[in-house]
Amino acid sequence: MNPAPGYSRSHRRPKPIVPKVGQESVWDYPRPPRAEPRHERVVVKLGGTVIVDTTDAVRVLETSHPPVYYVPIAAFPSGVLMPVEGTTFCEFKGEAQYFDVVAEGVVAARAAWTYATPTRGFESLETRVALYPSQMDSCEIDGEQVTTQAGDFYGGWITSSIVGPFKGGPGTAGW
Repeated sequence: MNPAPGYSRSHRRPKPIVPKVGQESVWDYPRPPRAEPRHERVVVKLGGTVIVDTTDAVRVLETSHPPVYYVPIAAFPSGVLMPVEGTTFCEFKGEAQYFDVVAEGVVAARAAWTYATPTRGFESLETRVALYPSQMDSCEIDGEQVTTQAGDFYGGWITSSIVGPFKGGPGTAGW
């Protein structure tokens, strides 16, 4: 079996892909992560309908991870986000609460999360929701279809302007 692109069997940490002009490497992102406001147009569809269309996003950048986009809770039509039981804890952002995402009879279980009381430095996430792109019909940033991050734990949004290799897939837990 061949290792993932950019991964070397002789080292646990992979060799970063060198970004081209206009690209970012996830290996240049900080740890601990950083939240930054963004104004690209974010469009999300589920059940064949647009459930988010906004230019008011915050993305979280963390070493080895594709960015995670957080959009305003207020950008969703009423009834699309349905709170569900259970939480998880992020050492950087705090406790996350989850939502089922519902549109046109389609239910994406636990496909969105929020930090209602985020830790210091992540206050900009307080009224925002992140979505797993893999559970949506489509997610776009400025008209470009997002590629989903491998694995089922992280919710990174990969575009042509982001290079890895990316944490999340098999064999990347130790990065």
